Amino acid sequence: MFRSFFLSRRWMPWSILGTALILLATWYRVQLDVQINEWFGTFYDLVQKALSAPGSITMPQYWSQLSTFLGIAMIYITVAVLVDFFVKHYVFRWRQAMNDYYMTFWPRLRTVEGAAQRVQEDTMRFARIMEGLGVELMRSLMTLAAFLPILWALSDKVSEIPILGAIPHSLVWISIVWALFGTAILAFTGILLPGLEFQNQREEAAYRKELVYGEDDPGRAAPALAQSLFQQVRFNYFRLFFHYLYFDVVKWSYLQVSVLVPLVAMGPTIAAGVITLGVMQQIARAFDKVTESFQYLVLSWSTIVELISVYKRLRAFEARIHEDDALPVDPAPAG
Repeated sequence: MFRSFFLSRRWMPWSILGTALILLATWYRVQLDVQINEWFGTFYDLVQKALSAPGSITMPQYWSQLSTFLGIAMIYITVAVLVDFFVKHYVFRWRQAMNDYYMTFWPRLRTVEGAAQRVQEDTMRFARIMEGLGVELMRSLMTLAAFLPILWALSDKVSEIPILGAIPHSLVWISIVWALFGTAILAFTGILLPGLEFQNQREEAAYRKELVYGEDDPGRAAPALAQSLFQQVRFNYFRLFFHYLYFDVVKWSYLQVSVLVPLVAMGPTIAAGVITLGVMQQIARAFDKVTESFQYLVLSWSTIVELISVYKRLRAFEARIHEDDALPVDPAPAG
């Protein structure tokens, strides 16, 4: 899954240099987020000034602020589109590396249940999910490094928080505690999902395999057997749906309440009128960015469940390769 791409000289321009390029672009997008956060403060302070004292700002000032945002947004869009285009090629190269490696051992692997699916589908899913989770993890860490100092400084403007009173850098601590709480409760709620996903894919593979055999052999995929296999697929899906039901209730409830957390924390400060609208916007946005970074596992849990399922299948697949000590020599890469 990894060495066929990251330890191969053939794929090094993509695996090493490509990864570095994606991380660099991710870091640049985070810096654009920081610029947008600063713009929010300036723009909403200007709006507050205009609304509280009519005629205090000119239209050129207002248009200038909007054009500033437009300039940042256009750069952000350009970088995002180009990176997404590059990532599609990156993921396919990773899939190709895994495909070439597994096909080298196809005579040994063809008897594994669902072998065709694992080579054709799971390799693509694994590369796509790993790239997505990896980029999001790096982005979360970079966002945290960029916005945590901002929130740390802005928290000094929050005079006190409900119940607890005045706490230095209070919003930082609230963000950490709230994210840890969400991570713990989502991990506990979704603890059964990886195993259920893995079992579900096994049943799907068994059903698909029988149907494929039935295309060429009239004796296979008889209606009674096919119906029995499909009923097992149905049972597993319905069980999975039930477990995702309560998981999604907890997940979406937590995420919706998260919107209110910074507003509740800033309640006394807003009521006292000691911050401007622009500062409030900056604080709320910085809080969201920091909290989202700490909530990486919360926001990615469903994808992680899928990754664990795919990883288990490919891991079992690779175990067949290494059953014998005498492994075939990898063929020379074409091209």
